[in-house]
Amino acid sequence: MTQTPIAPPFDLTEYRKALGGFATGVCVVTTQSDDGGIGITVNSFTSVSLDPPLVLWCLDDSSDRHDLFAAAGRFAIHVLPVDDREMSDRFAWGSCRLSPDEFDTTNPEPPRLRNALVRLDCTAHDRIRMGDHLVIVGAVQAVESRAGDALTYFRGRYGTALEPQT
Repeated sequence: MTQTPIAPPFDLTEYRKALGGFATGVCVVTTQSDDGGIGITVNSFTSVSLDPPLVLWCLDDSSDRHDLFAAAGRFAIHVLPVDDREMSDRFAWGSCRLSPDEFDTTNPEPPRLRNALVRLDCTAHDRIRMGDHLVIVGAVQAVESRAGDALTYFRGRYGTALEPQT
C-alpha cells in the first residue's frame, strides 16, 4: 500500500529556517572513489548507539556526490575545528576532491583528514531512505580525538563551541 504525501500546513521556507535554530557541529565525511579521496560537509550527524557503536548522517538525494557516498562501504566522519571554515565551505559548495596534503596518505581507506578534532572510521551498517535524504548508519571501527574549539553552524552562520576548561 502506498501513502500519498500530505502537504504540510506551514511554509517549507519557514520550516527550514526553524531547523536552523538548532546549533550543530560541522562535519566532513570522506570516502575513497575511483579518482581518489572525496569529501562532503554535513551537519546532520548524531550518535545512535554505544553498544554496538553506531552513528548516522544524512545525504541529500540531490547532492552531486550522492551515488558515491550512497555506495561507500567505508567512510570517515570528521568533526572540524573552528579554523577549518574554508574546508567546510569547499566540501559543501566547491571541489569535493581531497588534496594529498589534507589527509593521511599512509592509509587512505577511508581518507583521514589531518586537522580534525574527532575522526570516526566507519563501515556502512545500514542505509534507510527517508523523505529526500538517505540516512547512512555507520558502524564505528576506530576513533581519534584531540582537544580544541569546534566549528558550529547556527541560523545560517558559523560559530564556535569552546573547548571546556577543566
